[in-house]
Amino acid sequence: MGDLRGRLGDAVAALGLPRILIFAFLVLTWLVAALATDLPLPGLLRDSIVRTGQNGVLVLALVPMVRAGSGLNFGLPLGIVCGLAGCVLAMERGLAGAPMLAVATLVSLPCAALAGLGYALLLERVRGQEMMVGIYVGFGAVALASVAWLVAPVTSPDLIWPVGGRGVRYLVAVDSAFAVSISVWRPAGIAALVAVWLGACALVALFSRTLAGASLDAAGQNERLALAAGIPVRRLRRLGVILSTVLAAFGIVIFTHGQGLLPLYKAPLLMALPAVAALLLGGATIARASVWNAVVGTFLFQALLASGLPVVNALVHQSAQSAALKDFPEVARLIVANGIILYALTRKG
Repeated sequence: MGDLRGRLGDAVAALGLPRILIFAFLVLTWLVAALATDLPLPGLLRDSIVRTGQNGVLVLALVPMVRAGSGLNFGLPLGIVCGLAGCVLAMERGLAGAPMLAVATLVSLPCAALAGLGYALLLERVRGQEMMVGIYVGFGAVALASVAWLVAPVTSPDLIWPVGGRGVRYLVAVDSAFAVSISVWRPAGIAALVAVWLGACALVALFSRTLAGASLDAAGQNERLALAAGIPVRRLRRLGVILSTVLAAFGIVIFTHGQGLLPLYKAPLLMALPAVAALLLGGATIARASVWNAVVGTFLFQALLASGLPVVNALVHQSAQSAALKDFPEVARLIVANGIILYALTRKG
């Protein structure tokens, strides 16, 4: 009996009581959806898995920069813009599906690496203010990209504005390489989407076990000790920022093929916030993060949004007489996302 209690205590300590409570709340939500609403439980589970696969790599992109000691990457939209540029170029060449996914990835990753290098050089000059500066870098990248989409010399009918004949239109549909649809159960496509996400997680985990990954962790945890051990801290911090930007570019390519739409113009502006919230929900802090934190946090956060809010919406519509309460689910989503970030940023651990 004592061994069982000890193992249970170790499991709770490893996963964390907040995450256990959130998972219990998700299970309760699914039970309420099955018993008290007309929402189909398989549909909620499907949406949770699809949203997890779509957003997983974007959350994973935050891990290298945290481990390098540069904090949370609020400049994630910089890499996202590079990934979107690769998608637009691939669609301009008439590609769709898996070929588009491959070409967009091959084009966007070198672009993101160069952008990440410039971003890293900038962060070296504002040491200690990386997260605040990252917000402005992300906003600036989205603003410049919006101008670029308006004047881009595209000719593809799938991209160009129907009126005026110049620039990329606001909404662009994508022929998904995973054939994922939120309204149709396609197990093969969903499995492929999740497999790509887990494969990226495995690669980052393997990198953390290499000499470069161990040196990156050492540089992020204790700069003075790392310098005394002969570790090139500045170079490794640059590597962490570059890896974060490259993963963000790849993440938006996966997100695009999961969602079926290109999030152009203002859409990437606040995409760093839900990614940061998911990582922190998974147990990460400003100074420590792991692939496990990204995996757990992505599932809990996306399942909470995909399952919890529709159930709340259904219950409110069943019982509320006031039209003002119809916007409560959106308010709840903002409270959850920003509340998690605010709580985590005030922690000193």
